[in-house]
Amino acid sequence: MSAADLPGLDLGRLAGWLPGVLPDAGTDLTAELIAGGKSNLTYTVTDGTTSWILRRPPLGHVLATAHDMGREYRVMSALQGTGVPVPRTYAFCDDTDVLGAPFYLMERVAGTPYRRASELAALGEERTRTISAQLVDALAALHAIDPAAVGLADFGRPEGFLGRQVALWRKQLAASYTRDLPAADELHALLAADVPTESAAGIVHGDFRLDNVLVDDSDRATAVLDWEMATLGDPLTDLALMLTYHRLGASIGEAVTDASLAPGFLSEEEIVARYAAGSGRDLSRFGWYLGLAAFKLAAILEGIHYRHLAGQTVGEGFADIGDTIHPLLDAGLTAIKEK
Repeated sequence: MSAADLPGLDLGRLAGWLPGVLPDAGTDLTAELIAGGKSNLTYTVTDGTTSWILRRPPLGHVLATAHDMGREYRVMSALQGTGVPVPRTYAFCDDTDVLGAPFYLMERVAGTPYRRASELAALGEERTRTISAQLVDALAALHAIDPAAVGLADFGRPEGFLGRQVALWRKQLAASYTRDLPAADELHALLAADVPTESAAGIVHGDFRLDNVLVDDSDRATAVLDWEMATLGDPLTDLALMLTYHRLGASIGEAVTDASLAPGFLSEEEIVARYAAGSGRDLSRFGWYLGLAAFKLAAILEGIHYRHLAGQTVGEGFADIGDTIHPLLDAGLTAIKEK
């Protein structure tokens, strides 16, 4: 594929930059946009001998603090050699003259990012259960890491994290305003009025779900991907967001990942119990965390909806994004009121 065919990726400029960081790399490059991304743009790039993954921010309207390539690169580099599987990182570029935005290169890892229940159903219930259990264990392993031990002591401000999250996602939602969302206003008010005391701080992935994890043919998790929103804070936000994705998939299906509907996939109760046992964390205020997860995801999806309306999205699958926000907000209101 030529440079002209790839929005956001100038292969000629990339070829001029690449030998400076990977001296053995060739300069006759081809690339392919990896389907499925609705946020950062992800490409496979090859010189005919070696392949890499390149990540850069989306085109056009980009929310403040989101799509931070430097943070994503740093956290994956720090986690090399820990119990959390991450790709090898090669180089980060903050020179916007190359591709018009910061980007980085990482290893292309073998594995499948399972997204559909039908994909897991083809593997059978036993393998699906193994994969879903590994997903929970990988999350607990991440949250057990001491940030200071891997050079991430200054990666975020865990004190007051939950309150700042409520304010942040309110701001992000406002930045993508195209319509009134009264359920979002109600959910924000409930969240802001009753922020719980944070659990012990840890590394927060920020968008943890099965289709952000590569799984090999032996059902082993080979890489956790998409660290663009990683920070230090309350790890229970990761668990809540993952389960919110599951609930959303169960209610609207094809528009988001519905992998948790596959026979054999751990139930929500089993996931919570397994995580609690593996992490030792108190989940007594978990309904609030589920409400925050719904609010956060609504803000993210509204940002994608905003870019789609402005003609700034790349690829397919964006037309119905705006409709998914309403059941998501309703689920968040139910969770925060019931628990």
